[in-house]
Amino acid sequence: MFDRPLLRFVPRGTKINFMRGRFIGLATSAVLSIASLILFFHPGLTLGLDFRGGIVVEARTQGPADFNAIRAALAAEHVSAAGVQSFGGPDDVLIRLDTPPDSEPDHEARTQAMVDSVRHAIGTLPGAQVLRADAVGASVSRELFRNGMLALGISLLMILAYIWFRFEWEFAVSAVVTLILDLTKAIGFLVITHFEFDLVMVAAILTILGYSTNDKVVVYDRVRENLRKYRTMPLAELIDLSINETLSRTLGTSSTVFLAALPLALFGGASLSGFAWVMLFGIVVGTSSSIFIAAPLLLLMGEKRLRRDARPPTRT
Repeated sequence: MFDRPLLRFVPRGTKINFMRGRFIGLATSAVLSIASLILFFHPGLTLGLDFRGGIVVEARTQGPADFNAIRAALAAEHVSAAGVQSFGGPDDVLIRLDTPPDSEPDHEARTQAMVDSVRHAIGTLPGAQVLRADAVGASVSRELFRNGMLALGISLLMILAYIWFRFEWEFAVSAVVTLILDLTKAIGFLVITHFEFDLVMVAAILTILGYSTNDKVVVYDRVRENLRKYRTMPLAELIDLSINETLSRTLGTSSTVFLAALPLALFGGASLSGFAWVMLFGIVVGTSSSIFIAAPLLLLMGEKRLRRDARPPTRT
């Protein structure tokens, strides 16, 4: 009864010639990655509290927020240079302040006094309440940024070592190059959407890298298996065969993860929606890059070494 899957995204025996468009895929990826790098330098990422430092207070008002009343209440508490903006629902307010310089001897006391002043100002508004108040100093934010970048770098090195150990160097290099291209596109997405880049986004990017690596390992496993099974098949035909054989599984896994993350993006609120949208973008990019980037790179780097005894490709 259950000898066949109930749902197949592609029919059995599908023969799509993906490698025919390999240069288009590589060129498109290169253009998008270059554009993302340009956006990274200008206008740049919107750094969150973790990496920028400062004070962030989230408040909720009774009914739609009256920003003039909020600014007046802050001014009455001598809180100047405060950035007040809406986020989430119409009654959600985000207040940003710069922290005093870390070099000042009373830095912590002044920071706490600023937070208390904001809390008191919000408390004067009818029905308003403070939901969250966080403060991060400049030195701590620099350390968090450095540690976040270090985590991304170490993850890429570990992925390189793992795939190199499990497969061969052509597989490892093509996978890591593809992951770096995926990473640049995710950065471009963050710049365009103005999602704050903080430790939560670092976690999202690390999750994307892990998912994308798993997707590529599935394809690479089938390529390695077919290399032993079809010893004279040209590498381009073999990679096409391997992708087609794993295509239904790839699309099924991607769709499952996508549908699981979609409710968080739509209904997760301000704290989770950014993470979820980056995840959704990463799922689409990671799945497509396994087919249109990682596989063509493997073909370019391994065509001679992995297929020394292959017969010439058949002409059609």
